[in-house]
Amino acid sequence: MTVMKDEAYILKTLENLLDKKRLEHSIGVSNTSQQLAARFGAHPHKAKIAGLVHDCAKGLTRQQMIDAIKRYNLRLDTVTIMEQELIHGPLGAAMAADIFEIDDLDILNAIRYHTTGRANMTILEKIVYLSDFIEPSRCYPGVDRLRDLAFKDLDDAIIKAFSNTIDYVLRLGSLIHPLTIDARNDMLIRRKYNL
Repeated sequence: MTVMKDEAYILKTLENLLDKKRLEHSIGVSNTSQQLAARFGAHPHKAKIAGLVHDCAKGLTRQQMIDAIKRYNLRLDTVTIMEQELIHGPLGAAMAADIFEIDDLDILNAIRYHTTGRANMTILEKIVYLSDFIEPSRCYPGVDRLRDLAFKDLDDAIIKAFSNTIDYVLRLGSLIHPLTIDARNDMLIRRKYNL
């Protein structure tokens, strides 16, 4: 049985951790995750909570992140440490376990891998990763097509989201996390060979 703080506590705590725009984004990811869970047979409450909490570490400064990494004794790889945008996934999972007392590994992994993905993703991990891309406040070229595709073919939408991420990171001249490449390759192989 999953143990965690109630939703009212989670929302109140997130109000203190995140700015208004990030909180609205998190609520949007939560709602979109629930919709995708209903469409693809995932656990709706897990999707709701994972989506709501996925960015709980996002509002921290770099120094606060470094202090929290030490406090939680997290072992992060070099790419994650070098790219601050990636830190909030694994750090958020640690904070979710601590602050919100979430002990469900599915929820924690959906939070942990929502920035990178990974090979052999669970349905919940896919849903939260994709919901982060397509929730209603997201506005970028192609988002409407990706939203439509997400509700038709989750795996195809995930592959496109990985490709978009890789293209974007390349344009920035930033480091691409190996987990993202592994995740995209894994999805393409599974699609090609019907695995």
